[in-house]
Amino acid sequence: MRGSTDPTAVIARLVSATNAHDLDALTACFADDYVNATPVHPAQGFTGSAQVGRNWGQLFAAIPDLRANLLATAVDDRTVWSEWELGGTRRDGSTHLMRGVIVFTIGDDVITEARFYLEPVSVADVGIDETIARVTHASGSGARP
Repeated sequence: MRGSTDPTAVIARLVSATNAHDLDALTACFADDYVNATPVHPAQGFTGSAQVGRNWGQLFAAIPDLRANLLATAVDDRTVWSEWELGGTRRDGSTHLMRGVIVFTIGDDVITEARFYLEPVSVADVGIDETIARVTHASGSGARP
């Protein structure tokens, strides 16, 4: 990490750029060879700040009032654990809401890696019993593993 930069300063720049919908400033928060791992959806992982720009360009276009809220952070050397909420209204009037955690690695004042656990909030009325039944492949609602 260059100098004595606080890793959370990079994350603060990311939040600011996101909320300003400043695609250039947002993309500049990431190393050219940035690696994004999405452990829950491995096929969605990617490499490169150019892909970051493509992703966020689409998000800004589709959700004109998109706002990022950084709810909490914890830092260990170059690693920043962060809890996020991203919300807004899509052009069709529907609500966009994602929550979760992103674990960032910071180097040379940019994000070099992330493990991305941000997911859309489910508005389905599915309780814990049905969820466990689905996860365990048990038949019927309310089934116990």
